[in-house]
Amino acid sequence: MTSLWTLVPDRIPSTPWDGRRPDVVVVGAGITGLSTALLLARAGRDVAVLEAGEVAHLASGSNTGKLSLLQGSVLSTLRRHHPASLVRAYVDANRDGAQWLTSFADQAGVTYSRRTAYSYAQSADGVADVAAETAAATEAGLPVRRVTPDAELPFPIVDAVALDDQVAIDPYRVAAALAREVVAAGATLHTGVRVTGVRVVPRPVLDTSAGFVSADDIVLATGAPLTDRGLYFAKTRGLRSYGVAFDVDGDVPDGLYLSVDAPVRSLRSVTSADGPVVGARLVVGGNGHPVGRSVSPRACMEDLIAWTRAQFPGADPVASWSAQDYESHDLIPFVGAMPRTLGRVRFATGFGKWGLSNGPAAAQRITAEIIRTPRSERPSWMNTISRRLTVPADLGRGGVENLRVGWEAASGWVDAHRHAVPVAQPKEGEGVVAHRGTQPVGVSTVDGVTRAVEAVCPHLGGVLAWNDAEKSWDCPLHASRFTAEGTRIEGPAACDLRRLPRVPGEPVSR
Repeated sequence: MTSLWTLVPDRIPSTPWDGRRPDVVVVGAGITGLSTALLLARAGRDVAVLEAGEVAHLASGSNTGKLSLLQGSVLSTLRRHHPASLVRAYVDANRDGAQWLTSFADQAGVTYSRRTAYSYAQSADGVADVAAETAAATEAGLPVRRVTPDAELPFPIVDAVALDDQVAIDPYRVAAALAREVVAAGATLHTGVRVTGVRVVPRPVLDTSAGFVSADDIVLATGAPLTDRGLYFAKTRGLRSYGVAFDVDGDVPDGLYLSVDAPVRSLRSVTSADGPVVGARLVVGGNGHPVGRSVSPRACMEDLIAWTRAQFPGADPVASWSAQDYESHDLIPFVGAMPRTLGRVRFATGFGKWGLSNGPAAAQRITAEIIRTPRSERPSWMNTISRRLTVPADLGRGGVENLRVGWEAASGWVDAHRHAVPVAQPKEGEGVVAHRGTQPVGVSTVDGVTRAVEAVCPHLGGVLAWNDAEKSWDCPLHASRFTAEGTRIEGPAACDLRRLPRVPGEPVSR
């Protein structure tokens, strides 16, 4: 599936890896990696950006393009267990990140529009959440206001809080502009170079598909860090969410809308400020879930379409897609030096689907650390967030998630043994996990080709689940994903799945 923003791809020229030794290597050409590379290049560092795919081909090019400091119920959830100073620091970080990105967009000629953002309740169950979000946002210094639903909102809700002067932007266009400016600033961009490992002794070295790459500093801007140092795969959880773009007759809502109660519904209109996006006037997102733990991701997408057609009769889908992001157990992103790397490897993860503001904020902090900006000269939010304490509620949330991971690890192996190879050939777009002896095997049919792979994640041995929306194998433990033929897409796994030959008795055609 392809997001609305990438239906008309804007290919960014890159160069083959030349074997040089730059000052800094940034891994990942999304918003975070490109922002970091640009800031470092402007600071005089020799920078190389490595990207396994194309610029912004994962989360950065597949979000809804909402750049807002009002983020559903994030602030009130934070405030429930943390001091007001940490909530304010989180808001200040997002404000600095948003201001940096919009300032860059102004300089690069990337248009965007100012909107009012709404966190709203769909039922009486969400009213308390709206009240709590209003209180937390006000305490953090945001000029929010409660609104009368019938007066300002175009579809049925029961309560809402609003924040004016937020931003709607085409995330792919701004990422493409960042990539061009990175090169113009003297850095180099290398797409199609896949990183498979990180080493730090005697100096930082990356294992890549283009050979060994060394540098003074390495920045991992890859969603999930490509190393298990620090165990951040256990301190975050991978989430998938869905988006559909519609052509709609009649009026569409002008603001940025996100529900505080389930099922999550996110809406924004598409205007001429969004550039060359054709045939779409409304983007609707939601129905998120932990990676690999939905019975049918395709059903999640279909539910969004049905809901939108009920609210906007005649709405016609023109594009549908899904995206993946990582959420820390305390909702504050992890940014900084990776443990046990002598301060030479830095990373950012856990943006909780708000990477358009958290990403540039992380880039500012990583840059300040690499160029050794004195702490006294850094924004206060950097110091506050870096000193945050883990509270019992964070441990509890993390404990529940890791218990679920343990359950998924055990149940996946049990379920795999309910079917034995050979199995009936899956229908087009379907996949099934069976067992061949003690080995879980994933069999799928995509584009008329039936394939078999070892259905065990090479990260920590989780049995994979079939994603019937993206036609991929997804790990329910720590969110690694693989194509039908076994090629790694994203997540903490560093290598591909092992492809398996057909065994006698397995069908090859229907």
